[in-house]
Amino acid sequence: MHDMKALRGSPEVFKKAMEDRAEKIDVDGLLKMDASWRSLVSRIDELKHEKNVASERIAGLKKKGKDASTEIKRMKEVSQRIKKMEEEARVLEGDIREIMVVIPNVPHESVPVGRDSAANVVVKEWGEKKPLCENPLPHWEVGEILGILDFPRAAKISGAHFASYCGAGATLERALVNFMLDLHVNEHGYKEMFPPYLVNRDSMFSTAQLRYEEDMYRCEVDDLFLDPTAETPLINLHRNEILKTEDLPIRYVGYTACFRREAGSYGKETRGLLRVHQFNKVELISIIEPEKSYEELEIILNHAEKVLQLLEIPYRVYSLSTGEISFASAKTYDIEAWAPGVGKWLEVSSVSNCTDFQARRAQIKFRREKGAPSEYVHTLNGSGLATPRTFAAIIENYQEKDGTVVVPEVLRPYMNGLEKIC
Repeated sequence: MHDMKALRGSPEVFKKAMEDRAEKIDVDGLLKMDASWRSLVSRIDELKHEKNVASERIAGLKKKGKDASTEIKRMKEVSQRIKKMEEEARVLEGDIREIMVVIPNVPHESVPVGRDSAANVVVKEWGEKKPLCENPLPHWEVGEILGILDFPRAAKISGAHFASYCGAGATLERALVNFMLDLHVNEHGYKEMFPPYLVNRDSMFSTAQLRYEEDMYRCEVDDLFLDPTAETPLINLHRNEILKTEDLPIRYVGYTACFRREAGSYGKETRGLLRVHQFNKVELISIIEPEKSYEELEIILNHAEKVLQLLEIPYRVYSLSTGEISFASAKTYDIEAWAPGVGKWLEVSSVSNCTDFQARRAQIKFRREKGAPSEYVHTLNGSGLATPRTFAAIIENYQEKDGTVVVPEVLRPYMNGLEKIC
């Protein structure tokens, strides 16, 4: 959410940002509504002052025993005008807020300008495409052969686009989560959190997930949402709080299952683990001073990359275009892992700087020193990583000619020393 003062002061910045994002926001119309609202509020204040002065005059007349009926009648009319104008101002303020909450964040100047993925820019590539065998099978075929993935029974239980991990597959999934949590806590210095899987509407609003409400799983009776990402509960831990500078940055890592109704386009792209309604994810978030947030973005990106480097899976990093970054983001990097079985780069992480956009919605502030005015923090988030496509990339990169799958060395301590899945 934006500060109206910023919009008044730099309307051209917002117009360009909306054009770059391919968003249809009438900035000039919004500013006219704002001007009308401010004029109404100013006139209401004038009438209230006039009423206060008249009240003193009426009291003086009565004290002297003089007739104050004319003045009283006039003030009743003024009161009615104030009441009517206050209602007009309330409605107008609500209309302005409805527009303000759907204005996305302003992209950083370094974000590539473009309306779709064609404008995304590769900023880094790591590793060589060297699968252990020629023509590796896609992970869903390997999973079925080895008995570590069961999509038919998952569909029987829950429907399409769900997965059931079995035996060594379940152990590998758990190993991934534990390995990533340990890495981010022990080497990168994050504080581990295990938040609720259900969040309320205020939490969803604060992190701007209600923009995509139709894609979320909602419990209608309680108006609670299943976590679309651990970003939502982790950021909201500090909703409506004023933090101390010495406590910043606050860096949390949290594991949750994540739930999303959207399953993408039908066809090959949705097979196996490529798009599922329920998945596991280790999330990184940071709450930091505004002037340090873009440096922090690179730090979080490096922490997410480290997972793939230790797993020895080739990957590339994209800077997303203005048309591709999320509603709340000012700049986003996507990390894609190479999956030779499907012959595709698979997104396993998205790392974003949301600047003060979420903080304004969530009212998360800080003070630089005692007595100083409060300021909004900047919030950042990044997958560190999401497991389904990481799991798929492991199966496809570590698949051997005989159909077995070598367990990445860093995961073996989490799998009781298991070296191969066969």
